[in-house]
Amino acid sequence: MFRAVVFDIDGTLVDSNDAHAHAWVKAIAETGRSVEFSRVRPLIGMGGDKLLPKVSGVSIESPEGKAIARRRREIFAAEFLPHLQPTRGARRLLEWLHDDRMKLVIATSAEEEEVQDLLRAAGADKMFESAASSDDAERSKPDPDIVAAAMKRANCPAAQTIMIGDTPYDVEAARRAGIETIALRCGGWPDADLRGAVAIYDDPADLVDRYDLSPFKRFAATRSV
Repeated sequence: MFRAVVFDIDGTLVDSNDAHAHAWVKAIAETGRSVEFSRVRPLIGMGGDKLLPKVSGVSIESPEGKAIARRRREIFAAEFLPHLQPTRGARRLLEWLHDDRMKLVIATSAEEEEVQDLLRAAGADKMFESAASSDDAERSKPDPDIVAAAMKRANCPAAQTIMIGDTPYDVEAARRAGIETIALRCGGWPDADLRGAVAIYDDPADLVDRYDLSPFKRFAATRSV
């Protein structure tokens, strides 16, 4: 049965995907470039190292790219972070899994300095054993590096580890790291984009409400037969 759960944060535990997209749009606009929100929003969930060049042609390793990324952090922290809310049932799900003796670890494309702020916004800053961020991996999602780093911290075999995320980048990163994914619709992606997840729920509350029929119980029952 599963012993460890790798969690994404943005869109999964805190309703922040739109906020991140708006912060990128504003930061890029300050350089004189115009990028539509509708172009940025579908890329939220992958790392800034991939997102920025896709929408602007600017490498995040360039001086200009570093300045945009820094300004994006400032805008997000000042204008959006204070107003973020947890996704429905986020803390309840974490408490449920904790009571089920799961190891809980983070695998996020967010930068390390943002992780604790995001977890506080989700009401989950004391619920995790460890966190792997974009600072812990050479390549961001959908590459598997961040998920692999989180799995290493959980110290559980792949067969006993599952990921919970909200984007197609979570699903792909987990698959490439050798683990299954439970996907949540609360991040804004339709089921077709979350194809490959072993199960899909509306949000954390929906997963808790159907926990006894979820992969956590279904896989355990299958393996005990």
